[in-house]
Amino acid sequence: MSAKSGARIFKQRCEQCHSVEAGGKHKTGPNLNGLIGRKTGQAAGYAYTEANKNKGIVWDKDTLDVYLTNPKKYIPGTKMVFAGLKKKKERDNLIAYLYESTK
Repeated sequence: MSAKSGARIFKQRCEQCHSVEAGGKHKTGPNLNGLIGRKTGQAAGYAYTEANKNKGIVWDKDTLDVYLTNPKKYIPGTKMVFAGLKKKKERDNLIAYLYESTK
């Protein structure tokens, strides 16, 4: 896994809707700072769908891998329009970046 490669994927596929820095603003999607170890639908100040709030899983490598493959399949009713990353290596790199950048 390469956080550096994951940073490129984040810039290309995620940054238009999400930020990662502490105190960063919510965009179309929530700020992801503190994501790892947090339950779905819990970033303060973001208007999540009931589907996200009620999913009840904790974000970690495994849950992110499944979610990033196909968000709408994993959380039906989510408002996230991202179609997902089909390539396992891309998901692994993005997850490595999220672990590093959202602490």
